[in-house]
Amino acid sequence: MMGCSTQLIFSIIILMTSLVAISSAQLSPDFYATTCPRVKEIVYSTMRQAVINEARMGASILRLFFHDCFVQGCDGSILLVDTPTFTGEQGALPNKNSVRGFNVINTIKANVEAACRATVSCADILALAARDGVVLLGGPSWDVALGRRDSTTASLAEANTDIPPPFASLSTLITSFSNKGLSATDMTALSGGHTIGQARCISFRDHIYNDTDIDPNFAKLRQSTCPFSGGDDNLAPLDIQTPTFFDNKYYQNLLAKRGLLHSDQELFNGGSQDSLVRIYSYNAWAFTNDFVAAMIKMGNITPLTGMEGQIRLNCSVVNS
Repeated sequence: MMGCSTQLIFSIIILMTSLVAISSAQLSPDFYATTCPRVKEIVYSTMRQAVINEARMGASILRLFFHDCFVQGCDGSILLVDTPTFTGEQGALPNKNSVRGFNVINTIKANVEAACRATVSCADILALAARDGVVLLGGPSWDVALGRRDSTTASLAEANTDIPPPFASLSTLITSFSNKGLSATDMTALSGGHTIGQARCISFRDHIYNDTDIDPNFAKLRQSTCPFSGGDDNLAPLDIQTPTFFDNKYYQNLLAKRGLLHSDQELFNGGSQDSLVRIYSYNAWAFTNDFVAAMIKMGNITPLTGMEGQIRLNCSVVNS
């Protein structure tokens, strides 16, 4: 009898421990409700000033979050800079001379630290800032689940292999997103983030000079600022219609064969996503609804929680 009671108590302890572990792994929009109640306000106000200074920054932070989540999960690893003893992800081919907005994240972090020291992770700040950038450019809002921890590692190799390139085929895009637990619908909806922002000439040069699935007049327009050689850093809007407003015009561009990147036009080129692109082109609600669902899903890619990782004091370096 005594043995049965001891075994029962032991089982209850194990169950309670498991429940605590499960609970600690859950992200929640209210994670900082008591420990840093003003964090959302601080992130939004800092992002608002950043977007006022440069509308493109909303798109840049959204892209930064995407590139973070596709490498090791949404853990802020992309924010870590190289040191003599540490190799980060910023030098990877998809990121080098391309991802931007680190200064904005650092400013937000400094403002948050002034209010709540060593409490809010850089990974969570990036997730909130990405949402706010979309909202500030006229896009939808959503509840950002919080409670991520910051990584102490980064993966240059994974950044080079797991972030889909601008020349990717449709099958490559679908596989890349599937590898992260995201569906083809998620992929097509998240690609709509290209309704804002700009791209460098080097990322779309081959498309405007060599591809056939492009409107000739559009190709000629883009060639005027993106020469066949040179001018790699010359910029062009990803959405020719409303590049600083978050809407569904991106999909209308694809129907007109005016996708800037090869990977953009692959979404509407006789493949499996054609019908969804058509729907998004005339039904803005369908697009924003799927975009929000996909952003929430992407934000849940293998976060560090509980006692994993750390809360960095400086987003650029691991705590000493």
